[in-house]
Amino acid sequence: MLEPFIPSQKEVSSSRRNWLKNTALAGAAALAAPAIKASGLDQEPAPVKRKIPLAVSTYSYWHFEEKKYPVEAVIEDAARLGFDGVEILHRQMTDESIPYMNKLKRLAFDNGLALPMLSIHQSFVQPKAEDRKKDVEHTIRCINLAVQMGIPCIRMNTGSWRTVKRDAAYYKDGQEPPIQGYTDKDAIKWCIDSYGECLVAAEKAGVVLAIENHWGLSSNIDYLLEIYKPLSSSPAMGMNVDTGNFVGNPYPQFERLAPYATIVQAKTYYGGGHFYDLDLDYQKVADILRKADFKGYISLEMEGKENPATAVPKSLELFRKVFS
Repeated sequence: MLEPFIPSQKEVSSSRRNWLKNTALAGAAALAAPAIKASGLDQEPAPVKRKIPLAVSTYSYWHFEEKKYPVEAVIEDAARLGFDGVEILHRQMTDESIPYMNKLKRLAFDNGLALPMLSIHQSFVQPKAEDRKKDVEHTIRCINLAVQMGIPCIRMNTGSWRTVKRDAAYYKDGQEPPIQGYTDKDAIKWCIDSYGECLVAAEKAGVVLAIENHWGLSSNIDYLLEIYKPLSSSPAMGMNVDTGNFVGNPYPQFERLAPYATIVQAKTYYGGGHFYDLDLDYQKVADILRKADFKGYISLEMEGKENPATAVPKSLELFRKVFS
């Protein structure tokens, strides 16, 4: 037969103290509850409206003229104007030396700026495998440059057949017949295969490859998505949507691509465009991006003939208004 449990005097005292303590706490909580409820502290905090970060491409200051506009000067100007970051155009860099790249990275850091993207040029629309291989190797080299500068994303192209002159007519319809003996389907396969090779290196480096609607094969949005979608399962695959590189009405096409956008390049054309003119409705662009729940960088590409000293601040003022 089990002996009945009889608590000691010490255990009784301890239990009584705990009961009194818990009762007091419960009473205090009951008294405080109306005050907490009245203050609204018991409610979930309201979501904060996050500001979309604005960057400026160094291309905004240099449109492939003979004399390069220094990347360093763009970084300093971006900080003065209040941008959040600077996109670096690879062809605008003075060189690829480590001291130079470290200088750019430190200058951006000292000025409180991010370097969100490195824009490079390559083409996978090339019939010869050895030519495509060269551009794969070029891309991998640029991935290493991005890592050195702390840049998380690289702008990529599909490439083009280069069978027509890039004149006003081309920028209106984007029509470009394939090289004789080949088809656009061939080019789509070359792009998918070449991107696949590049993505292996990009995944290891932690760098996103953002394919852009950058004329050529990508003028056809169906083609662009046909390339992008089979590769989109890679954590290193992304998309850069350019507001100015659409054939015909840009808004339905922009709306199709917006859900896939990793970053957006937004063009302005103050003083008339270098290649073509567009009158873009950026309020409509902003509404499309909000609907797509876009949270990434918007990078200004000022492609007009007006002096960037006045055109870039105008562009920033416009973007702050519509994207805020």
